[in-house]
Amino acid sequence: MSLSIRNQIAGTVTAIATGEAMTTVKVRLEGGQDITAAITTDAAKELGLAAGSSVKALVKATEVALATGPVKGLSIRNQIAGTVVDVAAGPAMASVKVDVNGGGLTAAITADAVEALGLAAGSSVVALIKATEVSLQAA
Repeated sequence: MSLSIRNQIAGTVTAIATGEAMTTVKVRLEGGQDITAAITTDAAKELGLAAGSSVKALVKATEVALATGPVKGLSIRNQIAGTVVDVAAGPAMASVKVDVNGGGLTAAITADAVEALGLAAGSSVVALIKATEVSLQAA
């Protein structure tokens, strides 16, 4: 199945915490980074997720924020360090491609944010993604 979601990163489930309505799933990405997805408990059951399951973490580019370093005092669980490899900026919006230990993420952010953060190829960044914005696909 083809998807318009730019960020599709393979990984392995390392832990699951099941609640009545929602479940958190920790995934070790192929590059060694960890990401947490908060999905419905029904979805976790339907996908047959368990520790060791192969999955793809899916994140829309519009749900990836960028910072120039780690951020403290924030509820966002996923903070993945990386390096900018490309910036394609238009008058209003920009697409920023980030290498995260051999994997890739794309962030759709404003052109003003690119300028304010001084982002260019080679810049160190931290991708910020809320756990509720990470979807999982069974591999």
